[in-house]
Amino acid sequence: MAQKWHDLRRIGTLAWARRPEGPPADFSGSGIGGSSLNLQRFASADEKERRADIRNIAIIAHVDHGKTTLVDAMLRQSGVFRENQQVSERVMDRNELERERGITILAKNTAVVYREHTINIVDTPGHADFSGEVERILSMVDGALLVVDAAEGPMPQTRYVLRKALEQHLRPIVFINKIDRAEADPAAALDGVIDLFIALGAGEDQLEFPVLYGSGRAGTASLDANAPGQDLRPLFETILDAVPGPTAMSGPLQMLVSSLDYDDYLGRIALGRIHRGELQPGQTVTVLHRDQSQSQGKIAKLFVFRGLERVAVERAEAGQIVALSGLSNVFVGETIADVLEPEALPGLVVDEPTLTMTFRVNDSPFSGREGRYVTSRHLRDRLWRELERNVALRVEETDSPDAFVVAGRGELHLSILIETMRREGYELAVSRPEVILRGSGDGVEEPYEELVVDVPEAYVGAVMEGVGRRRGELVDMTPMAGEGRRLVFRIPSRGLIGYRGEFLTSTKGYGTMHHVLLGYAPAGSPPPRRSRGSLVASETGDATSYALDQLADRGAFFITPQTPVYRGQVVGEHTREKDLDLNVCKRKHVTNVRNATAEEAIRLQPARILSLEDALEFLADDELLEVTPQNLRLRKATLDAEERHKQIKARQKAAENQG
Repeated sequence: MAQKWHDLRRIGTLAWARRPEGPPADFSGSGIGGSSLNLQRFASADEKERRADIRNIAIIAHVDHGKTTLVDAMLRQSGVFRENQQVSERVMDRNELERERGITILAKNTAVVYREHTINIVDTPGHADFSGEVERILSMVDGALLVVDAAEGPMPQTRYVLRKALEQHLRPIVFINKIDRAEADPAAALDGVIDLFIALGAGEDQLEFPVLYGSGRAGTASLDANAPGQDLRPLFETILDAVPGPTAMSGPLQMLVSSLDYDDYLGRIALGRIHRGELQPGQTVTVLHRDQSQSQGKIAKLFVFRGLERVAVERAEAGQIVALSGLSNVFVGETIADVLEPEALPGLVVDEPTLTMTFRVNDSPFSGREGRYVTSRHLRDRLWRELERNVALRVEETDSPDAFVVAGRGELHLSILIETMRREGYELAVSRPEVILRGSGDGVEEPYEELVVDVPEAYVGAVMEGVGRRRGELVDMTPMAGEGRRLVFRIPSRGLIGYRGEFLTSTKGYGTMHHVLLGYAPAGSPPPRRSRGSLVASETGDATSYALDQLADRGAFFITPQTPVYRGQVVGEHTREKDLDLNVCKRKHVTNVRNATAEEAIRLQPARILSLEDALEFLADDELLEVTPQNLRLRKATLDAEERHKQIKARQKAAENQG
């Protein structure tokens, strides 16, 4: 214990002095006095270049650690809403998919006024698949509020978002959330945070972070875990003291576009922070594009944020986060500059994608029945529009005009895009996700991820066996509250494809898993593929109860009676390794002979209805997922059974010749 405290003297004192039990009696650190925070060290060396009336801060956290709920409480207590106003939970999650799934997908801006100071708040996604949203937003802010669950402590996405914040040299504030949970352990959570800061190579000034304890749901914050707060005033005060104001540089205009929005009346809206100079409606500006070209335009409307609303203003200066309309050809990562002295800001640098899928025109027998946009032109235009806003996405054309290779950060990243397009009326077919390998020959590398699993002790063996088959290596195992265990694995990204369903089955739904990219390492042997084959429809028509009942012992079906199917459609999972063609449209022959079982009702096993993520995980290499506004259908890439069998024999013969 003495050695540990000796090491802490070297890295800073503020965080440790705020531990619930406090430092040891022999610990003599500087910078803390009583219950007040001495945060003057965060002040800029040149106060004249900082705006004292503004603070720009991003809220970052692992998914489900209470980040958006905390923003709700900040909005309520700052007077954004009337006392009698009905406000839904997670008011910042305005996207339909966000409210359905309970996660933040898109980064959003809001602002509150506290003691005549404007605090611009950016709510960022907590899931690593949407880390592109985090990366482009951090360029607008000067501080980061790291929210950590008091029971779970730092999780995989906590490491990722914190690393990005430290790389941007942002001033961190740590908020230990959910201290009112029965299993909360604020001291252990803070220990984990400090270990994480050290592991990420935080600078000495970043290690001197202030720590608050509270509950976003209750709307309380305190500097002492043993003295619950009454409201969020300690948090607001800490933001004003710990986060430096934005630089207010005079000179020719510079603004980096960090996000895009669209309004039916105003058209394209660009959001970003003014780094230098000022903006006014009607002002002519130069847009410095990513391809080094330039164009000019005029600012139509200029807005700042007040609560959840955009408020039109006549002038905005350096340091403010603004939204503007009138520039129809501006994109994320480009600079809006002065007409006479255009000077570009460094562009946004985001991590490269790790997963690819092929998006192609839906050519199934049922194509065009449900969607409004079904052609390759529609598909191409939609993907290129997505590139304008989604900086973490990559789209490449192929030799076929009907297929496009789309690369993203993970399965969830791409599935959200697919679901969004589906709801917009698009029909398309997508292939199985594949990881992106780097290098060639003996120098091939593949992405590896850190997988963190929380399971009851009874299922630890099943999880370790399943992850081991996918080339995962156990790194750490720690006990949790009750009889739970936390397992940390290092596993190839392609080993995780299709594992979620197996994990839920092996833990009977009691386990939770999270993963985040670690980096690239030498590629190993491919992980095992799906152990069971597909049940494939051999005829086109409507599925019947009679046929499904007769074939029940062949596997689990994904369809219900009266579901229209076509030849080559995957209708279920086989009990054996190979695929099986069968007729699910077969009807019972009608005769004038009455038998003893004629009046027996058919009792079918419930169908296994696949969600979008389930269907993507189930896909085999020779299968596609047909996506329409109303249905998800698995199908073989080659619908004709005879042609499929010829292709299988050809592949087997080629493998034998190579062997």
